[in-house]
Amino acid sequence: MKTLTLKKRHPKQTMAERANTLRAGVLGANDGILTVVGVLFSVAAATTNHFTIFIAGLADLLACAFSMASGEYASVSSQKDTETAVVATEAELLKTDYASELKAVVQHYVDRGVSTLTAEKIAAELMAKDALGTVIDVKYQLKQGHYMNPWDAAFSSLVSAASGGIFPLVAMTFLPGVWAWPGTIAAVVASSCLTGYLSAKFGDGLVKTAVIRNVIIGIITMAIHYGIGQVM
Repeated sequence: MKTLTLKKRHPKQTMAERANTLRAGVLGANDGILTVVGVLFSVAAATTNHFTIFIAGLADLLACAFSMASGEYASVSSQKDTETAVVATEAELLKTDYASELKAVVQHYVDRGVSTLTAEKIAAELMAKDALGTVIDVKYQLKQGHYMNPWDAAFSSLVSAASGGIFPLVAMTFLPGVWAWPGTIAAVVASSCLTGYLSAKFGDGLVKTAVIRNVIIGIITMAIHYGIGQVM
């Protein structure tokens, strides 16, 4: 006699869930680049000891990566708590005030140009199939069982922040003396261009504006921290 083994299937991520993870990654990478290069320029302007520069940059890279990850985890956890609370509230309202919930669904389609009679038919059919899923989708654009994952956001931010910071760190500490400064500047500019491009693509923004903005911020960050290192 054969035994059937049922594998638990994880629901496919929605666009919003994927976008949230990508957002955390882009922000983490950008923060990793700027914070690490800030420390590197401050320390390198004050000392030529490569080991001191490397340790300072590495310590900041690790601190930045874990700080970004913990911040994303806390932020997205709060969002997830809010979403689950909303779903629980709507589930209770369906038990105590079904008519108002049905009316909200009807109004949703009326607001989108559907006639009241047609909207009532659509709402009745959708509510009969999945009342809770319909209500939270109509009122909050939520999909039942799909909540923002704080672990995905934290991991994405952790890896991207560490990856972003590693480029200026390697350039400053491993390139030959005469190439260290221009190599680091080039690494920061290139990384800032990439994160600007990705942030614009994921956020449906203007690519050129985002890239220029990121590069300017990177240059200002390097200039400020170089100046701090000079007066230390």
